[in-house]
Amino acid sequence: QARLVESGGGLVQPGGSLRLSCAASTRIYNIKTRAWYRQVPGKQRELVAVITSEDSTNYAESVKGRFTISRDNAKNTVDLQMTSLKPEDTAIYYCNIKIRSDYNYWGQGTQVTVST
Repeated sequence: QARLVESGGGLVQPGGSLRLSCAASTRIYNIKTRAWYRQVPGKQRELVAVITSEDSTNYAESVKGRFTISRDNAKNTVDLQMTSLKPEDTAIYYCNIKIRSDYNYWGQGTQVTVST
């Protein structure tokens, strides 16, 4: 069974940038979508960005123009480039891969904190 592992989280100042990376331990077949979610205490997990198998992308309104999702099939990775970070971006960020059967793989999450 494949595992997803996120990296790149940490503490960053407002206006700064951070790049998150998600690596799959083994190749995952029949992928429908790759996505990043985030969650803060007391709230539901929120879809931040998604990229389909046809390479179309979609973003939460709150991050449009600031975040970019990308994938590298050869490396089995999906990245989230975050720029112009705001305190409200503070959350645990999770990598997600959905396959054809609609089964979801999830990473363990990585903390992003935007603060002075």
